Amino acid sequence: MDYQKLAELLFPHITETPADIEAKYPPRNLPEGAKVTRFAPSPTGFVHFGGLFPSTVAERLAHQSKGVFYLRIEDTDAKREVEGAAQGLIKTLATYGINFDEGAVLDENGNITDKGAYGPYKQSMRGPIYQTYAKQLVLEGKAYPCFTTEEELDELHQINKKEAIKNTDWQAEAEARRAETLARRNFTLEDVEEHIKAGHPFVLRILANGDPEKKTKFTDLVRGALEIPENDEDFVLLKSDGIPTYHFAHAVDDHLMGTTHVIRGEEWLPSLAKHIQLFSYLGFKLPKYMHISQIMRLDENGNKKKLSKRDMGANMDDYTGMGYSPEAVCEYVMTLLNSNYEEWHAKNADKPYTDFPFNIKKMSVSGCLFDFNKLGDVSKNIISRMSADTVYEKLVAWAEQFDSDFAVQLKADSDYTKKILAIGRGGKKPRKDLATWVDAKPYMGFFYDPYYTMVDGYPAGFENADIVATLEKFLETYDASDAMNVWFDKIKAIAETLGYASDMKAYKANPSAFKGNVADISSFIRVAVTGKQNAPDLYTVMQILGEERTRARIAAQIAELK
Repeated sequence: MDYQKLAELLFPHITETPADIEAKYPPRNLPEGAKVTRFAPSPTGFVHFGGLFPSTVAERLAHQSKGVFYLRIEDTDAKREVEGAAQGLIKTLATYGINFDEGAVLDENGNITDKGAYGPYKQSMRGPIYQTYAKQLVLEGKAYPCFTTEEELDELHQINKKEAIKNTDWQAEAEARRAETLARRNFTLEDVEEHIKAGHPFVLRILANGDPEKKTKFTDLVRGALEIPENDEDFVLLKSDGIPTYHFAHAVDDHLMGTTHVIRGEEWLPSLAKHIQLFSYLGFKLPKYMHISQIMRLDENGNKKKLSKRDMGANMDDYTGMGYSPEAVCEYVMTLLNSNYEEWHAKNADKPYTDFPFNIKKMSVSGCLFDFNKLGDVSKNIISRMSADTVYEKLVAWAEQFDSDFAVQLKADSDYTKKILAIGRGGKKPRKDLATWVDAKPYMGFFYDPYYTMVDGYPAGFENADIVATLEKFLETYDASDAMNVWFDKIKAIAETLGYASDMKAYKANPSAFKGNVADISSFIRVAVTGKQNAPDLYTVMQILGEERTRARIAAQIAELK
């Protein structure tokens, strides 16, 4: 076979050589040990929670090593591309601290543009580059065309693929595929010329030389030493429209863009043999691969299942609506990625997760289990460490988007709102009332008259007359200027007057001697003021509400109870 002539027949429009392309992509000038990583999603929809895993790992590896982290848009499948998805994923990833040093970015008008010297960073704009390397493979006898006539295309369109798969004898199918591969390789230059003159489309396939009976040794940075069968499949490099497959495009791009580490899901492991052979054929250095385990969830029967795109928590855009702060989600991801993160964080509670020395060796080989309860715990810790000013800023921003009426109340008197948010904040053991911003209104709504309502009602088992008497006696002696100890002494005095124990030790020693205790008396007042049996420190609540509002609420409750 005259491969020079074959290459010219297939790619007459390609005049550059791989050497010409390489000159445009010189090696990066980086410090020793610096890693170059990438996130390379397809713009086919929202950012999946599983996508935050490899992007976080890639970002940490690059930036901890003073390397480069870039975004490449793999948009070679036009049929599956969703309009606006690429712009959406850039915005979503930025929300969760995934910022790129170069790659596809948004300009001031929200359009995708390139930042960096190794673009274009959208694969759909790199067609001639791929075809240049494809032509070289043909020149070297490592790839060949496969033509399809119009009649064959029509026949393919009419096949019911689901029925064909259902009725397949897989052993016979494998033998048939092998025979078909050998038949495809048997062609002449005259055959190629006739097809091209007739305008028949072709795909370009790799000429595989692997032996599936032989194994290739490979080291995955997460899974360790592996042995995989050599590739013997003549897989497609270029589709009939000249667009590359993922296999071919990622090899060319990772080489030219200087990628040192590829972080991707374990579902790509079966393709590894193809990629090893392809990098070898192209004469490229194989990057280091990390195949990350899938994100799992528990179904209703307690069985582990892959977190699918239809599951709650899969769509990263949902977390904002659910009220999770990005910091909490990012920190939760770190607890799943590295087993020692929580131990580190316990010793470094005031440091951001980005200070954590991320370690590949601490990653789990088995699937990580997604757990909303754990995310909630992480989020409570995050929010509890924020200042009142920070919580105010973030809560208002969320409410303006998802609860505009609440936002109006929050902003009406910012100092008042910040006093509420400051309750129990600071110190070694801050309150952990909020897991999400959605929790804020149920927690603090009673501070605002439009949201004040009887949520819980008064404790059961007590006489209505005792509740009314407690409230009336409290109003008789209440003075907002009282210090906390004076204020509480007055409540203890009410307890004694009504036959309730003012001393908890005395009550515990002989509970039958009393109607109840001072805690019960306090709960009557608490419900009248807040509408809830569980609320922050009652003295502090009254100080923030002010005497006028406190008295008005208690008086209204007395009237209603009577």
